[in-house]
Amino acid sequence: MRSDCGQPAPAGSATTGFDDLPGVSAAVAASAAATAFAGVSTTAPTQRRRWLEAVAEALHSRAELLVALAEEETGLGEVRLRQELTDAAANARYYAAVGEGGGWLRAQAQRRTGGSAADLRKAHLSIGPVAVFGASNFPFKFGVFGHDTCAAVAAGCSVVVKAHPAHPRLSRAIAGTVTAALDAAGAPAGTFGLIEGFTEGLALVQLPEIAAVAFTGSQSGGMALVDAVRARPLPIPVFAEMGTVNPVVVTPGAAHSIEPIAAGFVESFTRGGGQFCTKPGLLLVPRGCGAAAAIAAALSSRDGVRLLTAGISDAFRAGVGDLVAAGAEVLATGGPADGEHVVRPVALSVSPDVLRQGSRLLQECFGPVGLVAEYGHFAEVGEILSRMQPALAGSVFSADGADPDVSSVVAQLAGRTGRVVVNDWPTGVACVDAMHHGGPWPATSRPDATSVGADALARFTRPVAFQNVPDEALPPALQDANPWRLVRYDQEGRPW
Repeated sequence: MRSDCGQPAPAGSATTGFDDLPGVSAAVAASAAATAFAGVSTTAPTQRRRWLEAVAEALHSRAELLVALAEEETGLGEVRLRQELTDAAANARYYAAVGEGGGWLRAQAQRRTGGSAADLRKAHLSIGPVAVFGASNFPFKFGVFGHDTCAAVAAGCSVVVKAHPAHPRLSRAIAGTVTAALDAAGAPAGTFGLIEGFTEGLALVQLPEIAAVAFTGSQSGGMALVDAVRARPLPIPVFAEMGTVNPVVVTPGAAHSIEPIAAGFVESFTRGGGQFCTKPGLLLVPRGCGAAAAIAAALSSRDGVRLLTAGISDAFRAGVGDLVAAGAEVLATGGPADGEHVVRPVALSVSPDVLRQGSRLLQECFGPVGLVAEYGHFAEVGEILSRMQPALAGSVFSADGADPDVSSVVAQLAGRTGRVVVNDWPTGVACVDAMHHGGPWPATSRPDATSVGADALARFTRPVAFQNVPDEALPPALQDANPWRLVRYDQEGRPW
């Protein structure tokens, strides 16, 4: 038995049934996806919903094996992983329902009368085969069959996923489960494919069959894909969620609650080993409020945490060293770092004066580290935020009742983040219609896009207008008979 990275599977590990499957090249996978796209995009959304629900059920049926593999390769903990698999299956059903609803098609009709009579109809059509690069830190929700894959299939696109090297055997097991479920549900062959390896991943995004790229990961990884796509004769959209430092502001009115805020900060930036793109990275607190002592006390009870890979743990240690070299001081550390890939959680204190544009202190350090800066005057908060890179999320902790400082911070964060949170932590995202998981550059490559929620489908579509086109030549979403049974309205808000 061999793992999909070409090494023997660990002794005592479970047989997945997919360890010996032959690898597929990017060219072969993209060709199959291109062939499948015609069938996927013209299949009624109700049928695509059945495909996704079949996969969700299959994931549940193999939960014991998949969770065991995930724990073996990631060390994220059985309880966390079991819940994540459950959430991933629920998310697949959510995107299936969103796809069936058809709102993402934005079907419109407008008829002009008079001398320049015209029948105009417009819809957002499926864009083509999508390349998905899953994340290391969420092997189920942002992995092989996570948000990006589900949203793309729901939007009528075939998908080729590049497996993450942090969990290769799990990726192959999920891929085998997905493929079998899609086949049984009647999806066209090539609707879903998996490739492996850095070289094949770069080759994939340069192939003419690929129409869009979705990526979740580091800024360096996302930028490598953006650069690769720019070199194409015909560039395509890259939806890269990369992450930066997410700020948290404690207003002067909230200083009396610093102990629970400090405890929440520590819990949030260490959750999942600090390997969340939405973890709070910088806490801005009023000077003299006792934040340093409260954070040190909260962190002292935290054990060392295992990170996903040796590379990530090495990068974390180097990153903390870089932060100290850039002017931060160690405020407190967690328990001992004993074991493979295990590191100590760290809280660092910094002076607001050193938080300048371009500083290493304002760049993400992936892992359980958080920075604390004390401001003297509240006006400093706005100055610091203006020097930070835009982020995925920002939080404000305010006084009970009316707090005169909340509105100004919320307004500034709304201009620099994709999500603003009050009196709560940004860690994690909810898969609901109103969620936006994105942000201005360089948090993402496309500030208009979200990778979570109903609008995630829009990434894999493009608008096309049809003028005076015969009904039989229109796509199903725009035909008079409405064969897909969509809810549609004309320019006057009347069903059509």
